[in-house]
Amino acid sequence: MTNERFDMSASLAIILTGVLVATACALLGVFLVLRRMAMLADAISHAILPGIVAGYFLAQGPNLLAGFAGASLAAVITVALVEALQNTRRVGGESAIGIVFPAMFALGTFLVSKYFANVHLDTDAVLYGNIEFAAFDVLFVNDVNLGPQSLWVMGALCIINLLFVGLFFKELKLATFDPGLAAALGFSPVLIHYALMAVVSITTVGAFTAVGAILVVAFMIVPAATAYLLTDDLSRMIVLAVVAGAASAVAGFFIALALDASVAGAMATMTGAFFLLALLFSPSHGLVAKARRLQRQRMRVAMENLVVHLFNHEHQAYEEHEAEVAHLSSELRWQPGFARQVIGMAKRAQLVQQANGHLMLTGTGRELAQRASALRDGEG
Repeated sequence: MTNERFDMSASLAIILTGVLVATACALLGVFLVLRRMAMLADAISHAILPGIVAGYFLAQGPNLLAGFAGASLAAVITVALVEALQNTRRVGGESAIGIVFPAMFALGTFLVSKYFANVHLDTDAVLYGNIEFAAFDVLFVNDVNLGPQSLWVMGALCIINLLFVGLFFKELKLATFDPGLAAALGFSPVLIHYALMAVVSITTVGAFTAVGAILVVAFMIVPAATAYLLTDDLSRMIVLAVVAGAASAVAGFFIALALDASVAGAMATMTGAFFLLALLFSPSHGLVAKARRLQRQRMRVAMENLVVHLFNHEHQAYEEHEAEVAHLSSELRWQPGFARQVIGMAKRAQLVQQANGHLMLTGTGRELAQRASALRDGEG
């Protein structure tokens, strides 16, 4: 019974950690996606290595606060260097990230190999994190066990991010969509930008220790990109991003449990699965919806061609065969099946009627044909 309770508490700690990380990251990821700065999260999650090494050096060993402070400082330096390169107007945003990110990561690798060669650096932990052990890394205050440390860290970051987005929602919205208007109204787009980058850096560092680099990037960007496909309203986009991230965390845990696989890998995979579903089935931006709109547009154009063809020949008795259903396929270069489909839709739209194998325009069809002919003549 004890083992069952322990397993349940450990599972709950993992799920809650994943949900809190997803929520904290998604709240800020929306603005990164809208600002087309998605790769910055990836850069920060890797570029904090020299900061971690510096914290290890100053504390003379593993220390949570020293590591967090050093990693946060490295993240802020990364953002500042990227901005400095962009401001030269010689280097684009993605190129600036591509320059700074490897340089910072290489610096961290050099420092490790030079001064801490005897320290084992677990690359699996860096990439995938240790979310499976969230229940065992507990927080003690005055010898009092307060529970999993990751829940306290990510819970605090969630509250910070909620307050930041809630209090500065109008400013963030203006600076994201129209920096010029924001400046005209008295808001500093630069100050808002750096405030956002600072919060992103702190969140990335806090989440990095719990779930690793891959899941930080996945939760920061993919749920926001998923929400972007589902709505054009910023408030709804934030809510949907949080829901998509939390759902990915929960679903990923149970899939990993069922398949005996990596929890972080399963959670990251589920963010991609939800994005794929949105990409395919989004009502406004989904590929299926776009294909249907293209098909409807194709059918409308085909019906317009049909009524114009009948209109041009309805007064020419010697070309009566032009109105024959069997003749339309070859005349309009349509496949027989497609011709039947167009004629059927035209009938349902009450544009044409059929009698004795011939098609005749209705009043509505004649009006449409006249408008279409006039428009085409005008374009010609």
